[in-house]
Order: sequence, then structure tokens, then C-alpha cells
Amino acid sequence: MRYLQLTLMSLCIMLAAPVAMAKGKKAEKPMDPQAMMEVYTKLAAPGEQHKQLASLAGSWTTKTKEWMEPNKPPVESTGSAEMKILLDGRFLQQELTGQMMGQPFSGIEITAYDNLLKRYVTSWMSTMGTGIFTMEGTASTDGKTITLKGQHAEPGGGYMKHRAIWKIVDSNTQTFDMYGTHPGGKEWKMMEMTYTPK
Repeated sequence: MRYLQLTLMSLCIMLAAPVAMAKGKKAEKPMDPQAMMEVYTKLAAPGEQHKQLASLAGSWTTKTKEWMEPNKPPVESTGSAEMKILLDGRFLQQELTGQMMGQPFSGIEITAYDNLLKRYVTSWMSTMGTGIFTMEGTASTDGKTITLKGQHAEPGGGYMKHRAIWKIVDSNTQTFDMYGTHPGGKEWKMMEMTYTPK
């Protein structure tokens, strides 16, 4: 028991600096371990943003348009998505199956709302690659439009920047639009996905 208490106290002290810096304060001295535990307990509790993510759990049908190049007609396809809540309401997992660039694919996305950083974070992995693509962003005042930004390395060098707009229109519709910019190029719409309940 004594070992567990010492371990928790050490963890609290190590985590004190990031919390203070996140609030824009200098970590002049470690926060009291009990106070630190109270802060982390509060930050670990799901809030309104998590309730909204939980409302999306279920089975969805997807309709997708992909633009391989700017100013060319999109490739259209359909698919399905299963969404469920993980870890007592803290994270939304999406399992998506469909077609991408004319090939069958499947992918998994985890979406979080970070109470400490006050922003959404998504991690995406699929059969189209071996990396994990992450994006971060914030929501509109009503919480129904989430704008995310991220980037990924390109085979020819450099990074392609991405911007996504995720709209939770209502309980029957959500949309996800993705835009991309190659190094030195102009942004163009790459994908438009509409979700409706099965």
C-alpha cells in the first residue's frame, strides 16, 4: 500500500509541470499531490463534448465523393461505419469499411475531446497505409461543427497539409469534408462523406 501511495505521489509530481504549462503558468514548485489528484480526477470526467460523441454511437451508411485531382469529376462510392463509445464514455471509435481510390479498404478512427487541452484529437489508421494520421481542432460555439487540422509525409518528400470539417447536422446526418494542400500548392477539396443511420 505504501509503495502504491509513493508511486501515485511521484506520478502527480511528474505531471504537475505539464498542467501548469498548459495553463500558461511557470511550474515554480510541484503542485501538492492531493491537489494534483483532484485536478486529474476532474479532467478525467466525461463532459458535454463526450456526451455529443456518445450520441453518434450506432450503425451508419456512408456515401463518399473523392477528388483525385482538382477540377476533375469525383469518384463516388458507398460504405458503412460502426461507431461505439470506449472507456466509460471518454472516446468514440469508428470502424469504417468501403472503397478508397477505387480499392476496398477498412479503417479505424479514435476521436477524443481532451479536457485539459480543450480540443478534439483524432487518430486514423487503415489498410491504405502503415502510419497513424492524427488531427486536432476545435468546435463551433454550438459544438456541431468541428474543424480539424493535420499533416502527413508524402513519398516525394515534404508534408501534405489537411483541413477537415466535421458537421453533426442532426441525429440522422453527419458530414465529413477533407481538404488537402501539397507543398507549395493550393488547397483543394479531396473528399466529401455523408453519414446516415442504417
